[in-house]
Order: sequence, then C-alpha cells, then structure tokens
Amino acid sequence: MKKILLYTNLILCFFSCKNEKDITTTHHNSVEKRKPNTDYTPAFDGQTRAPKMVSQSNYEVEIIAEDIGKPWSIKDLPDNRLLVTDQSGYAQIFLENGNLDKKIEGFLDVVFEGQGGLLDIVLDPDFDNNNLIYWTFSEAYENGTVTAVAKGLLIEEESSIINPQVIFRATPAYNGHMHYGSRLVFDKDGFLYVSTGERSNLETRPQAQELNSYLGKIIKIDKNGNPAPNNPFLTDAQAKDGIYSYGHRNVQGLAIHPQTKELWSSEMGPKGGDELNLILSGKNYGWPIISYGLEYNGDKIGEGITEKEGMEQPRYYWDPSISPSGITFYNGKLEEWKNNLFLACLSGQHIIRLKIVNNRIVGEERLLENEQERFRDIHQARNGVLYAITDSGKIYKIE
Repeated sequence: MKKILLYTNLILCFFSCKNEKDITTTHHNSVEKRKPNTDYTPAFDGQTRAPKMVSQSNYEVEIIAEDIGKPWSIKDLPDNRLLVTDQSGYAQIFLENGNLDKKIEGFLDVVFEGQGGLLDIVLDPDFDNNNLIYWTFSEAYENGTVTAVAKGLLIEEESSIINPQVIFRATPAYNGHMHYGSRLVFDKDGFLYVSTGERSNLETRPQAQELNSYLGKIIKIDKNGNPAPNNPFLTDAQAKDGIYSYGHRNVQGLAIHPQTKELWSSEMGPKGGDELNLILSGKNYGWPIISYGLEYNGDKIGEGITEKEGMEQPRYYWDPSISPSGITFYNGKLEEWKNNLFLACLSGQHIIRLKIVNNRIVGEERLLENEQERFRDIHQARNGVLYAITDSGKIYKIE
C-alpha cells in the first residue's frame, strides 16, 4: 500500500514561528487563498479565514486499503479492526493492516440513489457486552424517503446483523434523494444525537425552521428512539419532542469535545457558507433565514442577511465551500494536536485541522491536499490513530 512520510515543513516552521502559540496569535496569513463568493462581513474576528497553522510534529500517513466500494462511515471495533459502511447497503470489517476480514449483511433495505444509502454507523456504548450497533439510512417510506435510524445485533459468526429494527424516522417523507444528514454520536449519558438534512429543495427548505418537522434538525433520543427526557421542546404541543436544535441545512459531522463534552457539528452550506457550530439545546441555527453563502446560481439566500436576533452564529465558516463531512476530535499521542478538531472535506479535497480556544477557532491547517481525494469521514480510534475514508474507496491511516 502507499505510504507517505510527512515531516510537516519544519524549515518553514523554523522561520515563521517558534511554537504553535506564535502561529495562532501572530501569523495572520490564512490558509484559504481563493476569493470568497460574497462580501459579507463576519460577525466577529476570527469567524472565518483563521491564521494558518503548520504541524511541527512528525506523523505518518499510509493508504491501507483501496477500491473498497463506496464507503460512508468508519468506526473502530474494540479489537482495533475497522467497521466501514458501504452506501449500497452493507458493511465491511477490515484488519488493522487494511486487509478485508469479512462482509456484513442483514441491514434493512436502503434507497441507494443520489446521496442516499447506508450511511453512518456507531457502536452502542456497551457494545462489549451487547453487540448492538446503530446506523442511519435512506428508507423508502410513505410516498418518499426519510432519514431513518435503526439498531441491531452484530453477529460476526454469521457475518450478519440480527433483529434489525427502525427506532426513529425523520418525518415527513419527501420524494427526493438529497440532504439526509445522518451523522450519529452518543454522549456520556448514553443518549444518541442524530443529524438530519432539510432535503435540499426550496419546497422543503423552510421546514428547517418548523418545529413540527424533523427536517433540518439535530435530534436527541434514547437507545429505543424515544426523546431524551431533557429535550427542549417536550412541553410544546406543536413541536416534535425529539428535536434538540433546529435551523440546519445538512449536518454531516457530529463530534463531542473530549474535555468539555460539548457537541459540535459541521454543516454544508450552499455556495459558500459551510459552517462549524457549537450545538446548544433548543437553539436556532438560522437556515434558511441567515447564511454566509449564496444560491448555486449566485442569488442571495432569502433576504441576504447573515445575522438575526434569536439565531445562533456559526463558530466558524468557510467561503468558498470546502464541503465538510465527518468530524472527530483528537486526543491521541501528538501533544500539539490534543483537542483539535479534524474535518473530512469533500469538494475541498483535504483534511482540516482546527485549533479551538474558548470555543473560538484560532488556527487552521489543511492536510493531504496533494492527494486530491474527496474525504468522506474521519475517525479517531481507541488507540489514538486517525482513520479517513474517501469517496474513491480508500482508507487512510494517520499516526
């Protein structure tokens, strides 16, 4: 397999800075060199185009598998093997060296069209004892499709999922194949966060603001699909009680900070305006009323405003777009990467490292730009290694 040794341009670092603090506080040259799509003014300093960072530590990148299909999500099993979903409707388990171990079938039927299929996957927090996994997929439902969450037993001896069952559906259904959202993450209390998209089209877009719809939301449920007992809209008779936050476009990244335990999300904007958000209970994140992006034809989104009272600002945004998908926080062996957020980027064709201080972005680094790959997901395993998958069917190992 292809191995790339990266020594992180130590000469550049020597002349430009003595340590990472110097990079993030005195070096004001952004890593983004392209012209933005808009002339919108950020709401606060550092909200976009943060100072460029350059890693000073040596790390190694290796492509451990290629041509594995159409992967969407990657997680590690307790024995360090890798569980990877394929959009067409099955999963594969790979050994640490990238060799295929087995194919896992028995998932519920998916609508494998457009952006749909078998999408994210997570292990139950008590997986060692119960072998339960949870996944999202595009399901044919009523007169369209929905983002559905299912769970089942992973029985390796049979290479299959046993007793699969849907526990949540992001209704209403819509006859389209875009913006399913679909990321999953468990919190420390064992509740499951689920992201949904607003299904892309102009007719469904306003539902991101409507509390009687699950489109364009982040949902918080228990392991059986019931709303979490502290959800913000439980007493609102007009609202869906699983909603945790709303006003989202298409959240394809969810991660919990290893120290603060706060929930962060990456959200795909339109033409520009990709967002990184700190997700708080009951908050409105603005789509489609406020945005730092444009329609794909260049028109303004709605009234063309970026701020409105009662709506949250992104902690960071990108213009032009980098199309952030999966995200993960790092708490492995590299000290300078501790608690940094890593984002897999599709149209950007790189991996982003962000340094966060007091919930503000103070530095950005772009990794693996020369690979020219659409990175779909990135995940830190229990052993501290980062794994990333690409739309071309590769698994990258970063350590």
